[in-house]
Amino acid sequence: MNIRKIYIYVSIAAVTLGISSCDDYLDKLPDNRMELNSKEKVQQFLVSAYPDHNPALLAEMYSDNSDEFKVTSWTSAGRFQDQAYAWADITEISESETPQEIWNSLYKAMGTANTALKAIRDNGDTDDYQPSKGEALLCRAYAAFQLANTFCMAYDATTAEKYMGVPYPTEPETKVGTTYKRGTLAAFYDQINRDIEEGLPLITDNYSRPKYHFTRNSAYAFAALFNLYYQKYDKAVTYATRVLGSDASSKLRDWKAFNALTVNGQVAPNNYVNISSQANLLLQTVFSEAGAYLGPYGYANKYAHGQLLSEKEDLQSQGPWGNSAGFGYTVWHNNSIAKYFINKIPYAFEYTDVQAGIGYAHSAYPVLTTDLTLLVRAEANAMLGKYADAVNDLNTEVQAYSGGRLSVTLADIQSFYSGIDYYTPTAPTPKKKFNTAFSIESTTQEPILQAILQLRRIMTLGEGWRLQDVKRYGIVIYRRTLNGSRKVIAVTDTMKVDDLRRAIQLPQDVITAGLPANPRNK
Repeated sequence: MNIRKIYIYVSIAAVTLGISSCDDYLDKLPDNRMELNSKEKVQQFLVSAYPDHNPALLAEMYSDNSDEFKVTSWTSAGRFQDQAYAWADITEISESETPQEIWNSLYKAMGTANTALKAIRDNGDTDDYQPSKGEALLCRAYAAFQLANTFCMAYDATTAEKYMGVPYPTEPETKVGTTYKRGTLAAFYDQINRDIEEGLPLITDNYSRPKYHFTRNSAYAFAALFNLYYQKYDKAVTYATRVLGSDASSKLRDWKAFNALTVNGQVAPNNYVNISSQANLLLQTVFSEAGAYLGPYGYANKYAHGQLLSEKEDLQSQGPWGNSAGFGYTVWHNNSIAKYFINKIPYAFEYTDVQAGIGYAHSAYPVLTTDLTLLVRAEANAMLGKYADAVNDLNTEVQAYSGGRLSVTLADIQSFYSGIDYYTPTAPTPKKKFNTAFSIESTTQEPILQAILQLRRIMTLGEGWRLQDVKRYGIVIYRRTLNGSRKVIAVTDTMKVDDLRRAIQLPQDVITAGLPANPRNK
């Protein structure tokens, strides 16, 4: 297949034009396109506007949630994991979580949304198509948001004009060789915002399986999250409140019940992504080995979230609420395996050939939840200087997450973070220095933000969110080599605030086809 002819990815054309293979597409442009001539067909078609890959595992390997272990029997999963952990430009393409697969999946979702939007226009853009129009716009915005989180630097209003975005197609691709350009990150975020603002009023809840679609709640939760990253904090608070209502505590996950489940097998992971959970607003099923990487298996041990991280920075660390182990979860670990984690990432394997033992690994993520949305509102309130509201939201989550065991006050927060040193790679603590273009007040605002980021790191471990906090707050992270226990025997690399590797490199075939690569520091 001559990939050079296609400047973003083959899959846009394949989905947009309703064809079966790359080779067919490169031979000719087919005329037997899918006819989206009814609202029912458009709605069915939009199922493919939700990505079937998620960058969460890539982000976990890339973030400060992973260390390297120098134990002969603890081996890596292969070149993808080696390159991701090393912050290298990833050349591996065959794994589900590679930049190649993430890129293709997200642009495929955008291509589907664009085809649906064109069909809606062609059918008169009538009232009965408006719910699907809203869904298509939100799907396009969500895929674009994930692309920015993966392949771009963090957004900041003062720097977004100097950093590159990635292409934002708004029309179906209908010819071979369409050339795309990289605009600025500012322009990219502005387009996401336009899609969200246009789509929000059109969204409905009329789906047979609403947890797999943008409903009103999941759409507003996404809008809140996006506006937090977009630094529109008033809007983030407003949208989060639309989801959470007057009593956020009544909308959160029943963590006490979840923590009581067995940590063995898939019982807890399957419960975590259950459609009946009121906390799960938008679920995503994906091709992924994350459940094997992050689960109770002797696999991918060389780079993992281990004992030192757990005890000093997150799951078993001290926090303003006391010892984090007091939240009540079971931290899974085994002396013969490097991993310390909460078993919540599902793993399933679909055999395409049972005798040959080959097939596809699958997982699922609750990509938008009420708990995540509450911490979005807490952070936005902290950025607005509404400290009492921020602490109230944080305490609501602490109480829910601990099943009523723990709570936190502003005095607790200030006392805890003023009483510990900033993190160093050989003397780790949960308190990591912020290096932001915007100012942060030191006596109240910073401690509250530290607490929010620490809790979110614990609560979303394995789900990829930590890397975004690292990028947004300019947190310097390190690559450490440990022995089999808790001793750091080498610090091998540092990702500083201005390190351009914070934007993961584009797939090599896209660069070869002519799209500018992400720059790297000399």
